[in-house]
Amino acid sequence: MSYDLMVFEKTKAPATQKEFMAWYEKQTEWSEEHDYQTISVSSPALQNWFMEMIERFPPMNGAYAPNLELLDEAVAEDLERHLVDYSIGHDIIYAAFSWSLAEEAYEQMRSLAKKHQVGFFDVSADEGDIILPDGTKIK
Repeated sequence: MSYDLMVFEKTKAPATQKEFMAWYEKQTEWSEEHDYQTISVSSPALQNWFMEMIERFPPMNGAYAPNLELLDEAVAEDLERHLVDYSIGHDIIYAAFSWSLAEEAYEQMRSLAKKHQVGFFDVSADEGDIILPDGTKIK
């Protein structure tokens, strides 16, 4: 089991929690016709968020996944610990982290979501925060 967070295109998300959760369920059916590893399918804001996010939390798959075999062993171990399983959609990016990184991942994703003007959803929390870039919570 992983610690899951999501960012989303604020212009595409519904305004109420009930509608948002239905939209979220539809998004995570993964029925879009692409591979979910290609960042170019997302909005410019999500692309910018992703490119900055992977500096600290690189993807385990796709074009931006690091080749750990080419790195110094200590560097590779630290990098491997920070690998994230990203699922990239048109309007969302879903990120699955190791639970040991929960606090660090939450802070980084939330901070970059605000910076890049995308929404943030704490998927793993029982009633996870759904926060717009201006700090407004969807209720």
